[in-house]
Amino acid sequence: MYFKRPRIVIAALRGGSGKTILSLGLIAAWREQGLEIAPFKKGPDFIDAGWMAFAAERSCHNLDPFLMRQEQLLDSFLSHSGGVDLSIVEGNRGIFDGLDLEGQCSTAELARIISSPVILILDVTMATRTLAAVLKGCQVFDPELDIAGVILNRVAGLRQETLIRKSIEKYCGIPVLGSIPKLRDGIFPERHMGLVPYQESNHAEKAVSWARDTVRENLQLDEIRLIASRAGAMVTEGQGSDMETEVSVGQDAPRIGFIRDKSFWFYYPENLERLEKLGAELVEIDALCQNSLPDVDALYIGGGFPETQAEALAENTGFRESLREEIKLGLPVYAECGGFMYLGEKLIVHGKAYPMVGALPIEFILHAKPQGHGYTILEVEQENLYYQVGDTLKGHEFHYSQPVFTSKEELDMVFKVKRGHGVNGLRDGVCIKNLLATYTHVHAGGNCSWARGFINATKFGRRRK
Repeated sequence: MYFKRPRIVIAALRGGSGKTILSLGLIAAWREQGLEIAPFKKGPDFIDAGWMAFAAERSCHNLDPFLMRQEQLLDSFLSHSGGVDLSIVEGNRGIFDGLDLEGQCSTAELARIISSPVILILDVTMATRTLAAVLKGCQVFDPELDIAGVILNRVAGLRQETLIRKSIEKYCGIPVLGSIPKLRDGIFPERHMGLVPYQESNHAEKAVSWARDTVRENLQLDEIRLIASRAGAMVTEGQGSDMETEVSVGQDAPRIGFIRDKSFWFYYPENLERLEKLGAELVEIDALCQNSLPDVDALYIGGGFPETQAEALAENTGFRESLREEIKLGLPVYAECGGFMYLGEKLIVHGKAYPMVGALPIEFILHAKPQGHGYTILEVEQENLYYQVGDTLKGHEFHYSQPVFTSKEELDMVFKVKRGHGVNGLRDGVCIKNLLATYTHVHAGGNCSWARGFINATKFGRRRK
């Protein structure tokens, strides 16, 4: 099957070069022109993806060659890029940076998989003609990659911009599609290793408008759109060959709650979509405002930064106590990272302890440096409601918390960590009754059994009634 989808990949030579801000600016500038833009993020990142979804006013889907096989990547892109004017895929790190010597899981590999032209952002700080040599090296390094144009970022002045532009056009033969001047004050809030989630920003709309104006004033939007339209046809043998099929359950649809508020907001869109396709009725819950847990057959608590809302979470005692009681009665709960932290006894931030749900005999201490960050591989070694023993899971972790167990009794941890850190470098996935809490985020687009296991777990939630 052949599909014609206008698309571009935004890449750079390294992280911190301006990919996210320029991607946001392009989305907002084209939307201002009345275009519908489908955003995608390469890799497991959820903060940048959240900003892109905010700017595009539609879900941003992650395309990750580590978490997903090639056919799954193609299926996801084709499923979510139909009916739009153009798709933007923001890369991550340097364009050729991958997991091994061959560049596996790099932005370049993804661009080849989806047959997309690449716009390369060059941070030109304290350099001129050398950038043409670097760009020429990229062209020679991977001649199959379609580097269709470049954007110069952090340009000091006209003289620097002119020399770089002429050098690139002469030695590399590709167009410079615009140049962004060196900007003194950044309007986008930052924390840790990137942007603050847009949910925590009081000026998210202002920040996106600033990015839009910057792009509109400095980039050749029509030329970039023309490059996207020249992307070749994508060839695939068919979509969704190993995906779960939709299930019709009528009035017996299981009710799965998921907490989405300023504390817990990271959910891969595919995870929620897959649960719905299998017949679940999703119930959105706010742990900050609601007084008690609504009537649900299971609960999904995703990631986020509960430490930023620790006081508000602690003050909502009604919700915490109702959730704890339902867990004691056997409510199936699947929690990832931030959700894991919320289920413990206390969350300790800057030396101050905040009471949490108390379903797990664990205190979580926040540190200034990551305690686990990167891709994970887990092997299921113990019985649980959600996975089969012997399954291998690929995921991603990103947490600054350290768990401290407060009980002398050893807790069951169902996963053996083969890559990553998890709870203690060896194990992950704390399991009590029908609750499973883990630091690893699983992407349903690459793990087709996750949603089916979750749906099967809801029957135990119904029995508690």
